[in-house]
Amino acid sequence: MATVELDRLAVSAGEWAAVAFAAGPADRPRAEAGIRAAYRAAGLAEPTRILWARSPREGAVFASLLTDPERSGPELRAAGLTGGLEFKAHHPGACVRDVLLTRPWEAARTAKAAELGPRGWPRAWSLAGGRLWEPVSGLVGRIRRGIADAESPEYARRLRRVTLDAVLGQHEAPWLATFEGLYGEAVPDVIAALAEVARSAGWWWPYERVAIVCERPAELHRDEPGRLHRGDGPALSYPDGFSLYAWRGMPVPPGFIAGLDGLTAKRIMNEENAELRRVMLEYYGYDRYLADLGATPAHRDETGVLWRIDLPGDEPVVMVEVVNSTAEPDGTFRTYWLRVPPATRSAREGVAWTFGVDAADYRPERET
Repeated sequence: MATVELDRLAVSAGEWAAVAFAAGPADRPRAEAGIRAAYRAAGLAEPTRILWARSPREGAVFASLLTDPERSGPELRAAGLTGGLEFKAHHPGACVRDVLLTRPWEAARTAKAAELGPRGWPRAWSLAGGRLWEPVSGLVGRIRRGIADAESPEYARRLRRVTLDAVLGQHEAPWLATFEGLYGEAVPDVIAALAEVARSAGWWWPYERVAIVCERPAELHRDEPGRLHRGDGPALSYPDGFSLYAWRGMPVPPGFIAGLDGLTAKRIMNEENAELRRVMLEYYGYDRYLADLGATPAHRDETGVLWRIDLPGDEPVVMVEVVNSTAEPDGTFRTYWLRVPPATRSAREGVAWTFGVDAADYRPERET
């Protein structure tokens, strides 16, 4: 693989990471121009109507109504779909996602995989799409689940099913980063048009006569590792109010974070949901929780102190308390809490585990 391609892949990954997690109003004219260009490049007639939704959930509701054979004019008007036009103007036709996305992408991938060989293609993917895949696909999964939350089982299935017709817009970033990095200005026309939409809008549904396009998030908050996270509101929110709440990647109910201000050790212990209890522990602080419980160390040696918190209905929380041997600028020594596997039996074993070695092989020249 040429150096120019390697450099271009790295640059492309950075640019598309910014696109994938962008928030703020869509560029509607640019997105609509990209959609029409994608239809033309794929040999399709342009859609006669482009409808805008304020979130992927609203987009899924619109798509479900338009593709439901039992839909009615009043239902569509209640959803804000008719816009004063006759109902027949909104008949969507068949989904054309396969023509617009699946086939062009497979052709582009097959061509580059043949050119780069069995070692070159995985390397290219790892430099671009592979770097984005986990955080982006995790976000997509959360949105898909959120779309169907609080709905009847039958309606939830309909909404989940219709999301499979969607092109993910900005969340197609892993593949678009790889294709643009490999092809540069020679990227196929359909993919170039899809990239225009992705840089301008969120998810969209392509049908023969109608395209439904979503706004991007109004707000998106992540922690340093890239997980959805916010302590004072929704981690992800769209203009219509569709929101997801999370604490360091862990889904939490609306209002849960706001209710943590008066948190106590007793309330943590009494929480029946194991996942929410873990969030509470992180928010409250393991050291504070241990102190409130009057806990005693499970083990102590020259590397640190091993603590164990037994939790009802969940695996125990086992942590090593270590003190940095390097002084802070003010002369104090900072204490760290390291989460280790539940089966850990000594502080040395726990510290060694964080370095990926056995306790017998852990011989630091200096602990930091």
